Amino acid sequence: MKELTEANLAIVVLLVGFVSGLVGYFLRILILKFKVTSAEKMARQIIADAHKEAENERREGALEAKEELHETRLKFEAETRDRRHELFTLEKRVIQREENLERRVNLLEKKETELSKREHFLQHKGTQLINKEKEFNTLIDEERQKLQKISGLTRDEAKQMLFKKYEEEVSRDAAIMARRIEEEARENAEKKAKYLIALATQRIAGEYVGDVTVTTVSLPNDEMKGRIIGREGRNIRAFEAATGIDIIIDDTPEVVTLSGYAPVRRETAKIALERLIIDGRIHPARIEEIVEKVNKEMDETVKEIGQQTIFELGLHNIHPELIKLIGRLHYRTSYGQNVLGHSKETAYLMGIMMAELGFSNQIAIAKRAGILHDIGKSVDQEMEGTHVSIGADLAKKYGENPDIVHAIKAHHGDEEPKTILAVLCAAADAISGGRPGARSESVEHYVKRLENLEQTAKSFKGVSNAYAIQAGREVRVIVQPDKVDDNESILLARNITKKIQDEMDYPGQIKVTVIRETRAIEYAK
Repeated sequence: MKELTEANLAIVVLLVGFVSGLVGYFLRILILKFKVTSAEKMARQIIADAHKEAENERREGALEAKEELHETRLKFEAETRDRRHELFTLEKRVIQREENLERRVNLLEKKETELSKREHFLQHKGTQLINKEKEFNTLIDEERQKLQKISGLTRDEAKQMLFKKYEEEVSRDAAIMARRIEEEARENAEKKAKYLIALATQRIAGEYVGDVTVTTVSLPNDEMKGRIIGREGRNIRAFEAATGIDIIIDDTPEVVTLSGYAPVRRETAKIALERLIIDGRIHPARIEEIVEKVNKEMDETVKEIGQQTIFELGLHNIHPELIKLIGRLHYRTSYGQNVLGHSKETAYLMGIMMAELGFSNQIAIAKRAGILHDIGKSVDQEMEGTHVSIGADLAKKYGENPDIVHAIKAHHGDEEPKTILAVLCAAADAISGGRPGARSESVEHYVKRLENLEQTAKSFKGVSNAYAIQAGREVRVIVQPDKVDDNESILLARNITKKIQDEMDYPGQIKVTVIRETRAIEYAK
């Protein structure tokens, strides 16, 4: 029984399992069918959505196409309107130009007609003038023949007679005028020269003396003046005896003045006094010691300055004493111009001019003459005679070339220049001394002199303009060609020169150049 029950139970289990499998199978089939159905619905829905979306896109594309077509149509219509307007404007312009051309053609035809009429008229007049000219020439020939018969002279003989007569009259008048001018020049030359010399001396004398004879020395206090004077004046006497320079002590606060004509001694005195003031020990023995020491230093300084100058100029074989004298020129002035600087400038100018003249082998001797031309000024306060004669004697004494000695003598006209070197020396000396600012002439006075020179030239009739050039050594005058001819230009230059000589004060000489120019100008159209 027990076994039957277990068998039944197994069968039941099997049946239950079979039934469960069937149920699961059918459930799975049902689930698959449901999924398939759902998928089909979803697919149909997707297809429907896709159709709708495609329809929407088709509609939107159609709308966009319509809008683009509309915009394109509007643009085309606008461009068409612009083109039509441009064409209309061009057509209008073409019509106007055609009308203008027609008017011009009509005018040209009228002018051509008028010109042809005038041409015929002028031809007729020209024929009449030719006929009249022939008649006049015939009458002139007849009258000339009658005059020749009456006078017994041919045409050329009559011209020669008139020219000879006028030539004699002009020559006589020119001779009378030249003689009168020469007599006036002789009468007024000496008086004018004295006047100019006196005027120049009056203007420059005070300034020149003050510049070249006085040196001031500053003091730390006024008590130092008493120490310089010393007890009963023994210090000041010892200083003046040792230096050869006078000390002037006045009421000017904290300043004493050194006075003397020898520039080197004055410079020595200045240095010695400044050292004594710094040292503070001022008594006769100390003064002599300091002065002697400064004298030795000054000799070395002068020698160094001279050697440096010779080195700068590229010269050699110059006597040592001349080198010292060249160095002494550093302390010498002439009308406010440093003489050593002036001598160096003269040397450079002479070298340049000698080279420009094509004498390159004589540049060294030209520079040598330039640096030595004023060597006499280094000792002219200590020796009798002019600096020209003193300088020539010194150059000759120390074995310089005879041409250099002659150039020194001739650079101020003491001798007539006989060599190119002498002429160049005089010219370079005048250029260096007369250039603007070289000497005591102020800039205002220099500018005023140039303005007066130009105004003097402009005061004559027919002068268009005048220009002062080369530091006032030349004035160029431009005249109006229709008012002044070539012959009058020569007379104008003489008149301007005479007026400058009579009314102006100037160094050296002034060249007057009158320029007359005629220009013919036409324009090609």
